[in-house]
Amino acid sequence: MTGALEGIKVLDLARYVAGPYCAQMLGDFGADVVKVEKPGTGDVMRGPGAATGDDRLYMLMYNRNKRSLTLDLRHPGGREILASLITEADVLVENFRPGTMEAMGFGWEEASALNPRLVMARISGFGQDGPWATRPAFDAIAQAEGGLMHLTGSPDGEATMIGSIVIDYSTGTNAALGVMAALHARARTGRGQVVDVPLLDTAMSFLMTAVAEHHRDGTVMGRMGNRDRYSAPTNTYRTRDGERLHLMGGNQKHFEALLEIMGETQVMADPAFATSAGRLENADLVDETVAGWFARHDRDWLLDHLLAAGVPCARLANVADLAENPQVRHRGQIIEVEHPNLGTVAMQGNPIRLTDTPVETQRGVPTLGQQSDEVLGEWLNLDADAIAALRQNGVI
Repeated sequence: MTGALEGIKVLDLARYVAGPYCAQMLGDFGADVVKVEKPGTGDVMRGPGAATGDDRLYMLMYNRNKRSLTLDLRHPGGREILASLITEADVLVENFRPGTMEAMGFGWEEASALNPRLVMARISGFGQDGPWATRPAFDAIAQAEGGLMHLTGSPDGEATMIGSIVIDYSTGTNAALGVMAALHARARTGRGQVVDVPLLDTAMSFLMTAVAEHHRDGTVMGRMGNRDRYSAPTNTYRTRDGERLHLMGGNQKHFEALLEIMGETQVMADPAFATSAGRLENADLVDETVAGWFARHDRDWLLDHLLAAGVPCARLANVADLAENPQVRHRGQIIEVEHPNLGTVAMQGNPIRLTDTPVETQRGVPTLGQQSDEVLGEWLNLDADAIAALRQNGVI
């Protein structure tokens, strides 16, 4: 089957995570993604992470379904090739610091003049303009400045990072969504446009009601640990066998089912437990009471009874647990991707499923410059002699 984005050509000039992840998502949906890399060293992410031969695990997580083309963008010949590639591309993804593309001669005005149908995804820390536009940023910087770090951690402890680079991932996802919207608009107008997605804006999009609450009465949302801000009981509780179980039992139906399991239906006579509003107002008491109930039972017994009653709950799984999770296996969410030097590498797959144009891994992760000749021949119709001359001159 052909992918949903079959026939779409993507130039991936991005490095690190958010930009490459955006381009990888487009590749997962069937686009022809060409990763443009610096000769000799390539994407800086070919270095960090656990050592696995010629490439590193970090690099492999964000670069499947791509072809690698080396191109020296400091060389006049390299910029000439890039200009030709832009005329052929549908999408260009970049995450240089704002102003870098303009300094190279490939800002939006120049790129759109070369190709008016081009969609240009521009990923940055703080946006393409404004007083902070040129500040450097990574995921943790966006978590800190975007308010998320202040919300993460125990109420009586220090603010902490979220346990994964969720802002990089979600910024890349937002950029891919923006690209698809821009391609849809282009089908009507014939014109491309800029998709401008900063890490900071993405971080702020996760703030739930914090902005509205502050605007209303000056409230500054704080840390809650594993409690829920809007219902109780919701928390992680210790069980008799020393395990931990996360419960979301604030819904009236779920709480009453919990009481039946615990044999504690009489507590509904107490106003502190009778309603959702009462339980939220008395969350400390509710937490203490539920913690006492859970401490008298083993985790698996609680899981079995709670799930049978339709009460949302979960063990605190680690990655080894995930590898054996029957639902993960059923969904095929751990995929195997081929690498020329490393063989088969397991990784998490694309979370989106399409019934008619399924997400597929058509290509593994490329080694540096692996498809340079192939791309230049297909995209620009260069013959072997012309490509050899480019290589001889240090352009590729």
